[in-house]
Amino acid sequence: MSSFSLESLEAAAGPVSRETFDRLVAFEQMFQKWNRSINLVAQSTSADVWQRHILDSAQLARIEPGAVRWADIGSGGGFPGLVMAFLLAERPGASIDLVESNRKKASFLQAVVGQFNLPARIVARRIEDSHALVASPQIVTARALASLSVLLDLSAPWLTSGARGLFHKGRDYRAEVQESVNRWSFDLVEHRSMTDPHGVILELSNLRPV
Repeated sequence: MSSFSLESLEAAAGPVSRETFDRLVAFEQMFQKWNRSINLVAQSTSADVWQRHILDSAQLARIEPGAVRWADIGSGGGFPGLVMAFLLAERPGASIDLVESNRKKASFLQAVVGQFNLPARIVARRIEDSHALVASPQIVTARALASLSVLLDLSAPWLTSGARGLFHKGRDYRAEVQESVNRWSFDLVEHRSMTDPHGVILELSNLRPV
C-alpha cells in the first residue's frame, strides 16, 4: 500500500479524482526538493513521504467527508494541512487555514498553495495570535505538534465554540487523554489509523473547562 497509486490514496481518503492524485504526486516531488534545503520533516521519514505523511494525512478526509471550513495549526511541512487542501479542492466552497509561525516553512506552504492554486490561506503567526484571524472553523487539525493537553489549550478558542478537533496521536495517546481530563471535559471518538498500526486520530468535540 506504500506505492504511489490512486488505490492507496482512496483507501485512506475515500473517493478521489485522478487529477487530485496526480497533483499530490507532483506535490510529493516538490516537497522532496524543498525538504533537502529546509528540513520540513525528519530525514528518517523522508524516504517514504507518500505512506508516512501524505496517506497518513489524507485519512482525515474519510473521517470528515462533509466539513468545508478547516484550520491546521503548526502546519510545518504541510501535514495534514496541505494534503487536506488538495482534497478539499474537490469540495465546492471548502477551504483551510494553515497556521505556521516559522518563516521558512510558511514560505514553503505559500509556494505550494500558489503552485497548485489550492483553497488554502497561510496564517504566518503563532497559534496563540491566530485565533481572531481564523474565524469559526468546523475542524481543527494538528499532527506531531504537541501533547494533547497543550493542543487543547492552543485550540480551545475554536473547540469551545463548536469546532471539532482531529489530532494524530501515537501509541502513548491514552496517557495524554488521561492528563487532559484533569483540565478539560470533552467527547472523544478514537479512529484507528489506517497507516500506522500504533496510531490513532482523536476526534474531540464539546470541549469545556473542568
